[in-house]
Amino acid sequence: MSRTRIKICGITDEETALVAVEAGADAIGLVFVEKSPRNIDVPTAKKIVKALPPLVEPIGLFVDEAPEHVRHIAQQVGLRTVQLHGRETIEYVTSLDDLHILKAVTFSSSPDKTDAIIDEWKNPPRHLVGLLWDAAPNGDNSGLLGGTGQAFDWDALAELQAHGNLEHLPKLILAGGLTPENVGEAIATIKPYAVDVSSGVESSRGIKDHELIKQFCIHAQKADAQFA
Repeated sequence: MSRTRIKICGITDEETALVAVEAGADAIGLVFVEKSPRNIDVPTAKKIVKALPPLVEPIGLFVDEAPEHVRHIAQQVGLRTVQLHGRETIEYVTSLDDLHILKAVTFSSSPDKTDAIIDEWKNPPRHLVGLLWDAAPNGDNSGLLGGTGQAFDWDALAELQAHGNLEHLPKLILAGGLTPENVGEAIATIKPYAVDVSSGVESSRGIKDHELIKQFCIHAQKADAQFA
């Protein structure tokens, strides 16, 4: 089994970004969503990106923004990859072909809704490099901003994997309710390309806990070693 990549999302300061890097994070998420407690301004984001070492990827998160706005922020901050966490369509993604895209989708217990997601995103454009499976906020399927701390049925997603249903989709990134305590189980169940955590490493909403970040990375790395 290849190494599971780790993304720490909702970083708002340089110190926390460097703690995440030191702990083993491969990517950090910068949230450009005004209503989010993890929202970050452009000057702070630029400072964080400048401080990152080579091969650690900064990823900008957006929700239902105009493509021109996403592109403008990416250029200002120096981002090559953005994460779309709203109702963006395949046509929207296609319009941002100068960026690498991660698209968040909400896992549903309804087979019809899950089948619709699979149909929409199979055989994607090459710049759509990852599909991030998240829990639906408040139990609905609105597809809006994550970071709620809710998990979904990993076994059901693993069953879809086992039957080959996810074969023609972008790389699988697992999010939703991940914590230092359960990330090992998540990796064992899904064997995702990457895991993405936000609220699971916070001491309060929007405030990252450095020790929890370290523990999350340790447990993810242990799971990789165990199932290698």
